[in-house]
Amino acid sequence: MPGTPTRVLIIDDEPAICKALSIGLARAGFYVKTALTGDEGIALIKKEPFDVLVLDLRVHDMRGDVIFELARAEQPNLAHTTLFVTGDISERADRLIRACGCPLLRKPFELRDLIGVLTAMMPRAKDASA
Repeated sequence: MPGTPTRVLIIDDEPAICKALSIGLARAGFYVKTALTGDEGIALIKKEPFDVLVLDLRVHDMRGDVIFELARAEQPNLAHTTLFVTGDISERADRLIRACGCPLLRKPFELRDLIGVLTAMMPRAKDASA
């Protein structure tokens, strides 16, 4: 539906990152929800649809690859519209990212870079970030 904001879920265990991204993306026209744990994020995914998942690979209660698999099982579109963010990449994480073909932003990153990746991932994001 034209004019509908891109729905973004951010799962990151750093409250400051969730808050900053939520404010920045909302100001850019995105609909944003945040979760500080994998369990909280999966609960949100079970309740409402999201266009994009911004996922930290290192969340305290659950590995990022597990969150990704659970998320895409609930919402198959997230298999190709997940943006991984991390400050540290393991060999396992690198294999996951290569296998799914989803983009990665290394922390720290700029908000404009995040918006640029979201825009490239989602045609509707072009309307939301204008």
